[in-house]
Amino acid sequence: MKATPVIAGMLAALAFSPWPAAAQQTTPPLAIERIADGLAHPWAVEVLPDGDYLVTERPGRLTIISPEGAKHEVAGLPDLHVGGQGGLLDVALDPAFDDNGRIYFTASVSGRGGQGTAVYRATLDRPQSRLENVGQIFAMNRFSGTSRHFGSRIAIDGSGNLFFGIGDRGEGERAQDPADHAGSILHIGPDGGIPEANPTPAGWQPEIWSIGHRNPQGIAIDPETGTLYTVEHGARGGDEINTPRAGQNHGWPEISYGVHYSGAKIGQGTEAPGLEQPLYYWDPSIAPGAIAVYRGEMFPEWDGDFLVTALKDQLLAHIGRDETGLPATENRLFANEFGRLRDVKVAPDGSVLLVSDEPDGSLLRVYRAD
Repeated sequence: MKATPVIAGMLAALAFSPWPAAAQQTTPPLAIERIADGLAHPWAVEVLPDGDYLVTERPGRLTIISPEGAKHEVAGLPDLHVGGQGGLLDVALDPAFDDNGRIYFTASVSGRGGQGTAVYRATLDRPQSRLENVGQIFAMNRFSGTSRHFGSRIAIDGSGNLFFGIGDRGEGERAQDPADHAGSILHIGPDGGIPEANPTPAGWQPEIWSIGHRNPQGIAIDPETGTLYTVEHGARGGDEINTPRAGQNHGWPEISYGVHYSGAKIGQGTEAPGLEQPLYYWDPSIAPGAIAVYRGEMFPEWDGDFLVTALKDQLLAHIGRDETGLPATENRLFANEFGRLRDVKVAPDGSVLLVSDEPDGSLLRVYRAD
């Protein structure tokens, strides 16, 4: 499809954050290629080794899309619960995908007590466009009837283990219970086992890495430093970027930089002893969908910066970092041009991939116009 050049530096705004923001950073001239339309609420995209794209659609469809936009549905998905914010969610390639064809994906499923988040492993048979050897390697330990806050992006660390988030399922107090998987960042092995690096405080579920998260729908590992980052939804205000470390408590719902939808104060306010502060926050909310750390050749001026999609504000936030690694600038790109932006990924050539979470959603590629 025709690429549309967009000079994006004009559309910039600064967020409220715990640190004073510096002057906005100059944005290079950007162009957008609309690779494919007609996707039903696409949630995630991965680039396959041959250059095709693997896209999840929340109503329960996994699709391979060529660079020219041709679509082929992949068969073999398990039974999923589709409703509210639930359905087929994230997908990630195994680090050894070239050899084993293995993928991981998250989804909401039905079970005793209602619905919950699960993680699956499968083999992608490209010639047959089918999943084989599909197996559930994790399911949260307490299902409930709510239809929101399932999480759940996947980030794979250097040992091949999986980090992923699960939201509080709309029941905030669960995020402070380390015996409950809800409201947590979790860390499991490729077979669902428990990595040795996991924290072991008394009373914690062994898969839990950190607690006190409201709804972490974005998660990424910096490929250069190995640092784990999440982006998560606040209530009315208080969307956060966090750096979860083993055994930490990130505070929800005891502290927040937002307020309840009613306008009432949340918990103890913005800070409390033993509870972690966000690296960055937005007030008012932008409703973040995903986060990536930019490491690529196409935009060297973005090296190490954050890219965050926004659902409510329908934009891509480019957050520049200073020499200490702290957020220093925020440029808001493509506001209201492509609908609710859900996923963001850095492609092997350094371009940036986006999906728009709409009934007629799109797969988009951002590249340098010059």
